[in-house]
Amino acid sequence: QVQLVESGGGMVQPGGSLRLSCAVSGSISSSGDMGWYRQAPGKERELVAAILRGGSTSYADSVKGRFTISRDNAKDMVYLQMNSLKPEDTAVYYCNDLTRAMIPSASWGQGTQVSVSA
Repeated sequence: QVQLVESGGGMVQPGGSLRLSCAVSGSISSSGDMGWYRQAPGKERELVAAILRGGSTSYADSVKGRFTISRDNAKDMVYLQMNSLKPEDTAVYYCNDLTRAMIPSASWGQGTQVSVSA
């Protein structure tokens, strides 16, 4: 059983910041290869940030320089710091293990809504 609980979303103005949190429990660990994904209305879910077991990180071009992924393995938490938010960042944000996320039948958390609007 895997549990992923995302939180921290909200409504912000362009240029604002939010910090998302993901609590990980069950058969996966935050110390693995983890990612933050987002799904905007009418679009497919996309990977926006990843952190690998060794600590290296990578980002989608659309968020590079604005978003930072991190984790606290002692707390089994993964975070996404989002700065300089843009209206196009509006989406439901999810976290998941990178390998698990590629399985069509894998479950996801409920996600957290981020809305960026003036």
